[in-house]
Amino acid sequence: MSDDERSRGTAHTVRTKALASALAVAAVGGAIWYGLGRGTASGDDLGDSCRGSLAVEEARTFFGGADLEARGHTGEWVGYDTEWCSVTARGQDSGPTLRLQIRPVAAHRASGAAEEASAAPIGSGWNGSFVGRSRPEAAVLVDCEGLPGKGLLVLTEATARSEDLTREQLLQVARLATETARTTAGRFHCGGALGTRPSGVDLSEWREVPSARATGTCRNVMTAATATRLRLTTVSEKPAGRALTEACTLNRGGKPLAQLTASYGPSAEQEMYLDGRYPGSVKGATMRALTCKGALGTAYVKLVGPSGGEDGPRDLTPADVQELLDGFAKTSTTRHGCPVS
Repeated sequence: MSDDERSRGTAHTVRTKALASALAVAAVGGAIWYGLGRGTASGDDLGDSCRGSLAVEEARTFFGGADLEARGHTGEWVGYDTEWCSVTARGQDSGPTLRLQIRPVAAHRASGAAEEASAAPIGSGWNGSFVGRSRPEAAVLVDCEGLPGKGLLVLTEATARSEDLTREQLLQVARLATETARTTAGRFHCGGALGTRPSGVDLSEWREVPSARATGTCRNVMTAATATRLRLTTVSEKPAGRALTEACTLNRGGKPLAQLTASYGPSAEQEMYLDGRYPGSVKGATMRALTCKGALGTAYVKLVGPSGGEDGPRDLTPADVQELLDGFAKTSTTRHGCPVS
């Protein structure tokens, strides 16, 4: 990753930490209630965890069939319930923990894999993301017309480094998200289409290729003529799909010329909030909000240059910016099934 990409990531981290601090303050009043709501379950009682939403078999497979213990609580924030659960192998105090959150979309912005631009699509027909670097994390967004925000956001993670887990365990982190989402959708009588149980997870790193050979998130972002005119040499991309946040970086001479990102649903809500709350954290950015269906809500597409000022990214004309935004927005929202605007 380039120094410029790191600097943009640092700005995003600062904004995200500020948001987390604000939410922590807002939640203080409910902390005692959370404690009173805490409970434990094990053995045959695991099916009652997370109000009956926990994908028990996925958790058991992660731990190799060990006897498990689950802890969880439900808390209220801005009028909506959120469920937290954790699952561990009984008697293994130093072993990994599986963590699970079930969030109404309207009540919470994104976190974890949902906001990670380097995530891979979870695939298998889901709107969702998987992150295999550092700690494995997964996020799935499910349409649910009867709920605020028209959907549910399910987040999972394992408290262990990915390199210390088997490929099967990494897959179970993704499956815990999808199968818990399936159970939760049934509990809330959601009518949205659901995907299938994933058969694998994508652990590929960023792929840097000549712009004409892009097959992932940078595919069809620009014409060959535009790439030549802008003297682009390569693009950096991730696999294309229906990740909740995705990105494409356009490079010239080994340095990034512009980075394009698209965020969906709660991830879009978070980015719009942060850009409005901390407008000076990203210079030279151009944004566009597009309407999608169901829980995806808004697609928030952004172009950021490496050292753009108030007049926009360096070496890109306003027409260039609009052309690149148009190309990326069209390809990304089409993958996600959003109406063509």
